[in-house]
Amino acid sequence: MAKEGVENTEETQQMIEKNAGKEQENLLSASGTKEMRAVVLTGFGGLNKLRVTKRPMPEPQEGEVKIRVKACGLNFLDLMVRQGNIDNPPKTPLVPGFECSGIVEAMGDNTKGFEIGDRVMAFLNYNAWAEVVCTPLEFVYKIPDDMTFPEAAAFPLNFVAAYMMLFEIAHLREGMSVLVHSVGGAVGQAVVQLCSTVPNVTVFGTASPSKHEAIKDSVTHLFDRSADYVQEVKKVSPDGVDIVLDCLCGENTGKGLGLLKPLGTYILYGSSNMVTGETKSFFSFAKSWWQVEKVNPIKLYEENKVISGFSLLNLLFKQGRGSLVKTVVQKLLSLYDQKKIKPRVDSLWALEEVKEAMQRIHDRGNLGKLILDVEKSPTPLMANDSTETSEAGEEEEEHEDNNDNKERMPFIQ
Repeated sequence: MAKEGVENTEETQQMIEKNAGKEQENLLSASGTKEMRAVVLTGFGGLNKLRVTKRPMPEPQEGEVKIRVKACGLNFLDLMVRQGNIDNPPKTPLVPGFECSGIVEAMGDNTKGFEIGDRVMAFLNYNAWAEVVCTPLEFVYKIPDDMTFPEAAAFPLNFVAAYMMLFEIAHLREGMSVLVHSVGGAVGQAVVQLCSTVPNVTVFGTASPSKHEAIKDSVTHLFDRSADYVQEVKKVSPDGVDIVLDCLCGENTGKGLGLLKPLGTYILYGSSNMVTGETKSFFSFAKSWWQVEKVNPIKLYEENKVISGFSLLNLLFKQGRGSLVKTVVQKLLSLYDQKKIKPRVDSLWALEEVKEAMQRIHDRGNLGKLILDVEKSPTPLMANDSTETSEAGEEEEEHEDNNDNKERMPFIQ
């Protein structure tokens, strides 16, 4: 068995070296069309639906920027897209991913403000997990000289979402208090950094105990995600909090509304409680929504509370608020230049390691952002192949609730 394992590892390494050699060439198809590597989702389901393959290289249309990708952001939403666990999922096959960083390689007609060679980050409506992307000019932003490509790929979705929820919706001000779930995740880390830019803001956070040591200094009060955080918050602040940022949904919606002070704001920006196993579970979906308490507008009126939702990608691609987001990005880059915020990158993964990276998000094992590094070479396969995972089910969900190594991560729909 040991000999067989060594042979498999050697074979894997030979395949990697062989593929790496091919990638050095100027890839051309039989018809002469330039090609590129991309992660492709062949259908909705488990990790086996993802593969790296050759795709035709896109060329910029009018008003678009062509980017040679260096790094891509990986979010909880990408996991839900893979499962088909979102409203109106697109048709497969498709290239996932909503954010990337890289170098401007070409520009379409009527495209001003960028030059070939500029270092940029960008939003995309899918298609980010590839060597080359094209996206409209309004979704592309220059990055500071000292910002790395992985940091830039970790910047757009999480920091823009955190900023808009805190300042555009909840109007965070000096002396206020904020409760944020999954504080060890990418959005959670962006939230605590932005809260630190306002004097005397109290941050309550929930996270897996295994992450407490690494993030305790960034949070005023840190609680075990599986504990009764409502009572823990009330021990510190009997009146509750001013802002609740909820990426979990389910029973946490009612808990969050109950914790709000008068004139407080509850914001739902995710529903990661719906994800338990590798594939979509209708049981988990139904259970999560059954636990959502019916919101009574009269009660909101009587208690002077605000309930809101936030979807950055819908704001960008469906509701046409690109100019507003661009203003927010400029404010965030100013904070970065002042060294008040900095994306926290958990780890870098090759495109060919996307299954393992996605499994790490599923296991809630990351601190900060996972990044797909387009230029990174994959490592040989380990004995424990992350593509071999169990199906979703009630028993797994109950086990997950007792697993301190997992943390529910936020996503942006």
